[in-house]
Amino acid sequence: MTDPKAIQRTAPQTRTVHAVVDSPVGPLTLVADDDALAGVFMTDQRHLPADDRFGERVAASDEPVLAAAASELAEYFAGEREEFDVPLAPRGTDFQQRVWARLREIPAGATTTYGTIAADLGLPPGASRAVGAAVGRNPIGIVVPCHRVVGASGALTGYAGGLERKVWLLEHEGVLASAP
Repeated sequence: MTDPKAIQRTAPQTRTVHAVVDSPVGPLTLVADDDALAGVFMTDQRHLPADDRFGERVAASDEPVLAAAASELAEYFAGEREEFDVPLAPRGTDFQQRVWARLREIPAGATTTYGTIAADLGLPPGASRAVGAAVGRNPIGIVVPCHRVVGASGALTGYAGGLERKVWLLEHEGVLASAP
């Protein structure tokens, strides 16, 4: 009989790398796990993971997924792209994954509310706060467009990258929004 203590349960090894690219909203740290984008982080954003979770720093051009993400983001900022095709692998709970998947359905030039997302996901009334918490923890900003979520009144509410960046992104997408 095999000694249960001798069995090691390990997850498949994941290679995590990152690159920093310039953008109109400041430097963006792109993080890739193997062949998918796991993060797009802005300087000084809330809920920023520890640097050691970013893996080795590489040139974006040296890793296919980072090169694709950098190219698609450059197209987005140039007004040539509204949706992203790069494969994604955000790290989060099942609930967060459901919320982030719903965020990807919000088209450029549109906004929705936390309450609408909760209702779309079949959640009970009052679940908008839980949705807001998941939106705030979105690790793939811009690509997973959490900036398109507003308060029930239409007011611009918190954004992990800062409200000034949220305003910039919404103006860039043609949404008529003003700072609260």
